[in-house]
Amino acid sequence: MSLTDKAITRIRELIQSGELPPGSKLPPEQQLATELGLSRNLMREAVKALVVTQVLEIRRGDGTYVTSLEPSLLLGGVGGAVELLQGDMLLEVTEVRRLFEPMATGLAAVRISAQQLGEVERHLDAMREARDDVELLNRHDAAFHQAVIAATGNQTLATLLKGIAGRTLRARVWRGLVDGNAGARTLAEHEAIYEALVEGDAALAEAAARMHVSTTERWLRAYLQQSETEKR
Repeated sequence: MSLTDKAITRIRELIQSGELPPGSKLPPEQQLATELGLSRNLMREAVKALVVTQVLEIRRGDGTYVTSLEPSLLLGGVGGAVELLQGDMLLEVTEVRRLFEPMATGLAAVRISAQQLGEVERHLDAMREARDDVELLNRHDAAFHQAVIAATGNQTLATLLKGIAGRTLRARVWRGLVDGNAGARTLAEHEAIYEALVEGDAALAEAAARMHVSTTERWLRAYLQQSETEKR
């Protein structure tokens, strides 16, 4: 472990122990460096690294603060990392989605409020209107799922799935271009999920979501194979 990594670990320990709770201001640089037995240069490097990961934030003219440490903030970079994955690694991400999203949809079925259900229905209606516009349909598709997962009330799950699901957009657009019935099939799958949510049936919602994600995974495999063929 490098000296900078050790410095990062020391600051993280202060946060984890509650000595520096969310929203708190760090002591002046020299004071904190002395308390932790670090040089000022190491302290600066550690702070910079923790700012990048959004654990800390620098407020110009005020000081350095611990962020809210909300999942949406700390895990927001997952999507950017997933964007860099290719080939089989991308398929692994899809497998993760297949494991989590159906369970999350089932959980949403028993937790969703009337207002949240109305939000899901609004996105479904938008999908119906955009059924002949591949890119617009897929944007509303993504919003539909985000609304469903948000209904779980689990911020960590919502942030992770948002980052993972977004990477399959190109494959879904490609599907819409090569499959003339893609729009109708996509709508049918989402309508099944919505109806299960209306019924409050967790098992049915989970099954409907699993079928939908499995379809997406099959098309992603086909898309990747096509991409590899075009490179040759």
